[in-house]
Amino acid sequence: MTTNTVVWIIVAAVAAIVLIAALVFGARRMRDRRRHTEAERIREEVGQETLRVEKRQALADETAARARAAQAEAEAKAAEAARLQERASSHREQATSSREQLDAQRERADALDPRSKGAEAARSGDRSEDNAESDAPVTPQPRT
Repeated sequence: MTTNTVVWIIVAAVAAIVLIAALVFGARRMRDRRRHTEAERIREEVGQETLRVEKRQALADETAARARAAQAEAEAKAAEAARLQERASSHREQATSSREQLDAQRERADALDPRSKGAEAARSGDRSEDNAESDAPVTPQPRT
């Protein structure tokens, strides 16, 4: 082989290596550009999705606040209901006590009044008639 042929082989090999390197560099650059474009698209989607997620989070926070307010209102109403039930029970007990006092006063008045049917029954010892009349309201007799 002549020196000239060896030089041409070396030049062709170097040219092939440079060409392959240029093709690899170009392909890598193109791939990087595509990846960069895809990454930008994904970032944009993430930004839009982040806005939706933040709105949903705000809605969840608002709903939770409403739930807490409703719970507090329900607890306040339950406390008010318990207080009103206690008051009703107290009024009922007072009414029962007053009714018993009035019944005792009525019986005393009937025992004192000689014209009262209840007094006659008490004097005659007829308890069955007295029990039947104690359920019925006694009307006072006018004095003449």
